[in-house]
Amino acid sequence: MAGTIEVLIPGGEANPGPPLGPELGPTPVNVQDVVQTINDETDAFDGMEVPVTVEYEDTGDFSISVGVPPTAELIKDEAGFESGSGEPQENFVANMSVDQVRKIAEQKSSDLLSYDTFNAAKEVVGTCTSLGVTIDGNNPREFKSRMEDGEYDDILK
Repeated sequence: MAGTIEVLIPGGEANPGPPLGPELGPTPVNVQDVVQTINDETDAFDGMEVPVTVEYEDTGDFSISVGVPPTAELIKDEAGFESGSGEPQENFVANMSVDQVRKIAEQKSSDLLSYDTFNAAKEVVGTCTSLGVTIDGNNPREFKSRMEDGEYDDILK
């Protein structure tokens, strides 16, 4: 009866309620121990949605694997805003620097389809486009075009 549970949990804020509690309830693990372990391991992500995998055994033993938060969550945290724009092509909610884009690309590189930081940064810029976040004051589509022209190679390659 061993199994795996995958959930998104606010970093450092897991509790025995939904979505985690109902999944853990029928298992042989001590729910409070699982919650405490998740909170200890995700505390650095302070409220960001973090993917967590709980693997458990029939004996009640368990292990926790913490993933990297979604790109949108990292951008929101880095740029300091709560939610994206309802009109991301016209109303921008925040601005990020190229260094912040590089930082997020490096954090997410293991989860993205990209082979290098430059292409990971392009994926981050794509998320900025859908959230309504400018980069160095530029529309993200314009910024991506400038990236492809080599303007940011010294920072992103």
